[in-house]
Formats: sequence, structure tokens, C-alpha cells
Amino acid sequence: MTEEGSRLDEVLHARRESLERLRSRGVEPFALRFEPSAQADQLHAQYDSLAPGAETGTEVAVAGRIVLIRGHGKLTFLTVRDATGDVQLFLSQEEMGESYRLIDDLDLGDIVGAEGQVIKTKRGELSVKAWRLTLLTKALRPLPEKWHGLRDAEARYRQRYLDLAANPESRRVVWARARVLQALRGVLGERGFVEVETPVLQPTHGGALARPFVTHHRALDFDLYLRIAPELYLKRLLVGGIERVYEIGRNFRNEGIDRDHNPEFTMLEAYQAYGDYEDMMALDEAMVNAAALAVRGTLRFPYQGQEMDLEAPWPRVTLLEVVSKALGEEVTMDRRELARLAERAGVPIDPAWGPGKVLLELYEKRAEGEIFQPTFVKDFPREVSPLARPHRSSPGLTEHFDLVMAGTEIGPAYSELTDPDEQRARFEAQQEARRKGDEEAHPVDEDFIRALEHGMPPAGGLGLGVDRLTMILADVASIREVILFPHLRPEPGR
Repeated sequence: MTEEGSRLDEVLHARRESLERLRSRGVEPFALRFEPSAQADQLHAQYDSLAPGAETGTEVAVAGRIVLIRGHGKLTFLTVRDATGDVQLFLSQEEMGESYRLIDDLDLGDIVGAEGQVIKTKRGELSVKAWRLTLLTKALRPLPEKWHGLRDAEARYRQRYLDLAANPESRRVVWARARVLQALRGVLGERGFVEVETPVLQPTHGGALARPFVTHHRALDFDLYLRIAPELYLKRLLVGGIERVYEIGRNFRNEGIDRDHNPEFTMLEAYQAYGDYEDMMALDEAMVNAAALAVRGTLRFPYQGQEMDLEAPWPRVTLLEVVSKALGEEVTMDRRELARLAERAGVPIDPAWGPGKVLLELYEKRAEGEIFQPTFVKDFPREVSPLARPHRSSPGLTEHFDLVMAGTEIGPAYSELTDPDEQRARFEAQQEARRKGDEEAHPVDEDFIRALEHGMPPAGGLGLGVDRLTMILADVASIREVILFPHLRPEPGR
């Protein structure tokens, strides 16, 4: 056994002994309930201006996890942390009498409740001078690094409960994400969108170009797919007359993991009958701005050392323009010329790819990462946009844009394809790509085509990556910081 393991065993043994001593004295170490009347942030907001040594006469009940213990003879100071911050407990044997003995069996990480008067100590520390202290939960394992947090990033993600307990910054990100979701729902609700839920287990995966996870339904004996997108089900609702509809939910894609990819992620998708991709640009601006104001309180703020400016309207540039600028020469849809540019730029391509796929690869490898300010990159080739409407004025392209911020795609949007015959042709072209080895090609969804044959109104639709947007608004560099339990390799030895 390592020295560290031996020390841990000693700590675990000591805490178990404390547990037994408490029970032998009739103290229940795992309480039923406690009702706090105030939280740390409220107390600091109301009483931080008190003069040192002042007493308020106001009694409160507070609860939290012990993060610091300091003893001074017949006085003990505990710092406890609740969901909003830290507050000090001022404990004296004179005030508490026999119940002061409880302190002997308290450890860092224990959760306690205290009732007492709000005061400022002579040293100017806002405190609750307790006349009663209640053990609510005995922590049988110590907190990491003497409460300085988990230093290893993977350990933080694997034991997120400890990361949140020890790291106020991680809890800040949780609150930021909650505000983002609330703001997005607020904008959509104001505009008459209806929130719905569509299947996560689907007989045909669709709505994006991605490799799905496959599972098997034993009772019905057929394979199902974890959804890669809710798009085709939400469009079915447009057919049914739900003219403004959205969903916020989990998508699953069997792909790699990096700073802005996780196999399980949260996406908002919204569809508006009688709109187009221009309407979706305006909706994106409104939603992102509302989320930014909710989290940052401003539309200009730093992200990873650069200033992000969300003041609308945002730039609108075509995919061809973006790639041309990145490569330093004008780019067209000529397949041979695109192959030459890819070779010059060091971007590997598959000989089976058409010009649209090559152009997209050049964009993703050489152009997208250079776009920092919010930008609508628009007018993608039909080859890579099987669900978007043909462009009204540019043959071979579609009315598809990607919203890009901080070098990453935040979400796509389309003027939606409503012609069932054209949709079938697009699906069949994707099948040809699949036969040539493209595992992310879109399958044919016969029921969706049947729904289109009943008539879907013209519509605009968008997707918005909640995790990636939260990364930017919370100023964190990795998607793992905004997903509470990101996917990791199995823990060694488990």
C-alpha cells in the first residue's frame, strides 16, 4: 500500500470512530431535515456593512458543508459553504453549553445547521453567533486536497460531486447554464413557440449527418437508434399544424471527444412555419443576446482573452467567400480545382467525395476556426445539406447557414425543404454516399417523406448547441466544463 493510501485508511478509520462516538451519545449523524431561513449571499448582501463588533439582534438558521475549522480555547470558528457562498459560525462554550462537545467529532466536509444571531466579530468577519449547532450529515470520506479542490481535470469530471463541493467556479458554470436555458425558453415563449418532446429512441436516425449509437429492443426484436437530432419529428409537427415548435433535449452521436465535442450533448431545435433562414438569423441573434444578458449582463465581454461582441446584426458571409479568404484565392465549385486547393492546404480528401464535401472539408479544417466574432456562414452545397431548401438564386447551393462563434459552429439553420420528391432524391443521393463508405450519410426515412406528401408549410428551422453557447458565455475552454458528467474512459481498475 502506498503512503497516501495508508494515510487515507487512517482518516477513514478515524471518521468511523467519530461516527460511533456520536451515536453512543445519542447524536444522529444523518439528520432527517433542517430548515434554513437565510443563505450566505443574502447575509453578506444585507450585513457586510456592519461595523466590527456589531450585533444585529436578528436570529437566522443557516446550513452548509464545513470547509474550515479554527479553534481558540473555548471558541471555535467554522466556515460553512452553502449553494451561494460561505459564512462563518461563531461558536462558544459559554453560549452553547454542553452541546459545544459536538465540535470534538466534527470534520471538514460534515454538513451542519446552525441557529443564532447575525454579528460582526471584532476582526470584522460576518458571522452567525450560534446557540444551537446540529449535525446534519457526517462525511465519512475526506474532501480532496484539504478543500483546495481536485487538481487533475479528469478527476474533477469523474468525481463532479467533489469538484462542485470544492470549487465555486464550477458551481458558477452550473448557474450560468441554467440562466442560458431560462433565457432561450423566454425568447421562444414570447414568440409563440410551443415546447415539445420527441422520441430519443428512433427506428430511423435522421436530421443530421452523423454516426448513431445502436441499441436493441428485446420485446419487439428490432434495432433502435439513439437520436442524432429531433429535426424530422419536429417537422412532422409542422405538417400537423403546430406552426411554431421547439425542443431542448439530448442528442447522441457516436463520434470522438475533444474540446467542443461530447457523444451526448444538449441541442435546441426550433421550427417556424412561413419563415426562412433569414428569420432564423434574427431568432438566433435574439436568443443568444438574451442568454448573454442573463449570464454576463452585457453583449460585450471577454472570452478566453479576446473580446466577444454580440451586438446585432452579425456579419453574413457565404461559405465560398469564407474559404476563398482563408486560402487566399477565389474558390469555385470546380471539383478538380478544389482538390488542388486541398492538396496545397494539406487537407486530406476522399476521392469519392463530390465538390460540396471537399469544400466543406476545406472550410472546417482551414476557415471555421479563424472566425471569432458571431458570424452567419451561409449557402452550403446541396451535397452536404440534404434537408435544406435549394437556394432561391444560386444553383447548386442551399439556404443553409451555420452560426459560428469563437472558432466553432454553434448551430445550423435552414430554409426547410418541403418538396417530398426533392427530399427523396436527396436521401437517395445520401444512400449512394453511404455505399461509397460514408458512415455519416443520411438514411431514407419513408415515413418522413410520407408526412411531407401531406404538405408541410414553408418554414425556417434552426439548431443551437446549448453546451457550446454556455462555454462562451461562462468563459470556459472545454465542453467538459459545462456538461456536468461528461463521458470518460472507464476508470482504471473498475
